[in-house]
Amino acid sequence: MKTREQIYGNEAADLLRSITMYKTLTEKQIIRLYPGKETVIKNLITHLTKQGRIYQDYKKRRISASAEYNAKVDAGLLDAVWVLIDFIDRVEYHYVSDFPVKIVFFADGEEYEIVYVPFEQETLISHVLAGKNETETRRIMLIDSPEQIDNINISNIAGFCTVNSDGAVRYYKTE
Repeated sequence: MKTREQIYGNEAADLLRSITMYKTLTEKQIIRLYPGKETVIKNLITHLTKQGRIYQDYKKRRISASAEYNAKVDAGLLDAVWVLIDFIDRVEYHYVSDFPVKIVFFADGEEYEIVYVPFEQETLISHVLAGKNETETRRIMLIDSPEQIDNINISNIAGFCTVNSDGAVRYYKTE
């Protein structure tokens, strides 16, 4: 007979890595990060919550590394996770990055950055990334509004996107 650790060991470790790395995720995001494993992931969330290894906010339907992280959520990072989820079936590896890049991931042998550009911060983000223009990394620019597109001047942009309150991602491409 297999133990819980033998059955769920890899999934538990990966789930804990994601929750610790992203600090706070919604239940829907966690389920979608692990396609085809909904029942296993839900069981692991319950088990890890009972063990006190993660914090579950039942009212807001969020899972956090701690109650402290649940109290101060990075909305830009949460939205960037929705963008990552759109590519999850092709993602080989992903991790959190430093300002202004929220997430870096590898898919189909290419490196991508998800860059969050808050409204009226287009010039700042453009300047910060100007020194990194020599990179081959493709950038997905997560914006608050399509009106921002003309104000972002950096290289290697694969596309622009917005995320609505339900987590639906809408993509835009300049012509």
